[in-house]
Amino acid sequence: MCGRYTIMVSMEELMLHYFIEETTMVHYAPKYNAAPMQNLPAVIHDGKQNRLGQLRWGLVPSWSKDDKQSSKMINARQESLQDKPSFRNLISSRRCIIPADGFYEWKRQAGNKQPMRIVMKSGELFSMAGLYDIWMDTSGNRLGTCTIITTVPNRLMADIHDRMPVILSREAESEWLDRNNHEVPSLMKLLQPYAAEEMRAYPVSPAVGNVRNDYKALVDEVKLCL
Repeated sequence: MCGRYTIMVSMEELMLHYFIEETTMVHYAPKYNAAPMQNLPAVIHDGKQNRLGQLRWGLVPSWSKDDKQSSKMINARQESLQDKPSFRNLISSRRCIIPADGFYEWKRQAGNKQPMRIVMKSGELFSMAGLYDIWMDTSGNRLGTCTIITTVPNRLMADIHDRMPVILSREAESEWLDRNNHEVPSLMKLLQPYAAEEMRAYPVSPAVGNVRNDYKALVDEVKLCL
């Protein structure tokens, strides 16, 4: 499961990384504890170019009667994407990227859970693979939502949790976003555990467990009491 992450880079860095020339996204600020049901930065392709905007984290299928189940659909398992009605029709046409520079997971140890932050050793921005959909209420108001795809853990993550978000390689980003690409078998091959040797994990404060907390000190490494 991936239920919290960080995105601290500037808007300029996001636009440069994803080759975006302009955006309608006005209210952007770093997130040190991004959580489900929040509106968060996401990248899609409109058929001509990449676009940066916001999607609410927690998928609401377009055919859903209401948005009450959104909080339960923050993740989509790679292994069952093509079997679930909520996801299988989105793979060929409604793919997105959720930019991040770290994600949190809770490691079970000595009877409790220690929050860990997992990042690239380089400290660079990375791309979590996602799916999105547009839901409309009875008044005609549109709501864009997304889910993060998870897969089996790599060697680093296996010691922390039994799932991890799918992180796309730099080369795979454009293929995943390409709206003209409907080749599901080749797209599914992109959904692999990221190379463990390029990542590291470190302990952070339990304060990250409270979704109301969203400040820079949350990403600081803490010393564990042995």
